[in-house]
Amino acid sequence: MEKRCDLHSHSNFSDGTLTPTELVSLAEKQGLSALALTDHNSSRGLREFMEAGKNSSVITVPGCEFTTEWREKEVHIVGLFFEEKDWQEIEDFMELTVIAKRNSNFRLIENLQKAGYEITYEEAAALTDAEEFNRTHVARVLMEKGYIKTVAEGFDTILKKGNGFYEPAKRITSAAAINFIKVCGAVAILAHPLLNLTEGELLEFLPQAKEAGLDAIETCYTEFTSDMSETVKMLAKRFDLKESGGSDFHGTTKPGIELGTGRGNLFVPYSFYEELLKCLR
Repeated sequence: MEKRCDLHSHSNFSDGTLTPTELVSLAEKQGLSALALTDHNSSRGLREFMEAGKNSSVITVPGCEFTTEWREKEVHIVGLFFEEKDWQEIEDFMELTVIAKRNSNFRLIENLQKAGYEITYEEAAALTDAEEFNRTHVARVLMEKGYIKTVAEGFDTILKKGNGFYEPAKRITSAAAINFIKVCGAVAILAHPLLNLTEGELLEFLPQAKEAGLDAIETCYTEFTSDMSETVKMLAKRFDLKESGGSDFHGTTKPGIELGTGRGNLFVPYSFYEELLKCLR
C-alpha cells in the first residue's frame, strides 16, 4: 500500500481543538507516515509536537501557516521544515501582526456587544492556547450561546467581512512571508490556492511568488474537487513548483474533516514529503 502524509494541520495553539501530542497520536491511528503541524502565524506548539514525534512512527514536520495579503486578498503561505533555532524567529516576525490581530479582536467584540450579543473577549480567548484568538473562536462562543448553529454559519453571516462587525487586521504581504521562510532555510508553499484566488489571479500571483522564492503549491486539499486539483497540478507544472497537500484538520472546529483523509477521499502521497525535502538541499 502506498504511504501517505498530511502536510497541513492545526492544533489548539491556533484554532484547532487537539493538542500537538494528540495530533501525533491520531496520525499514528490514521496510518500516516508524515504529519506537519502548521498552526496559524505561530510556532508555539512545535516543541510539544516534535517531542511527541520522537517516540512515534510518524515523521513530524515543523511548520507554520502565515496569513498574508496580496492585492487586498487574503492568501495563506505554509512554511515547512523550520529548524528549532528559527521557531522564535517566527514569533518575532509575526509580533506586529499579533498586535494588529489583538486590536482587530477588541473591535470585533466591542461591535458585537454594542449590537446586543452577549460575548466577552475573555470567553473567546479561553478557547485557544494561541497568543490571540480568531473568528473561529468567536463563532464557537456565539454557537454555544445559541446565536448561530455552526461555525460556518457564523462566517457566512455575523462574522463575514463587510457585515459591520469584523474588521480584518493589517497583514504582511505574501512576498514578505515567502522571503522570511526562505531566509530561515525552510520550504514555502501556497496553501489551498483556489479557495483564495481565481485561476486568473493565480496566473498573476504565481510568477511574483516564484520570484520571491515559492517552492510548491497545494494540489491535494480537503475542499478541492477533482477538477480543482487538476487545475492546480497544471499550474504547478507550468511554474515548475513542487506539489504539497493536506487535510487542514482542525478537530471539532471543522466537523467532518478527518486528519489524513479530509472528507474521506483525500490522499496526499508520501512522495510529496520526499520531494519537498529536496528543496532543502
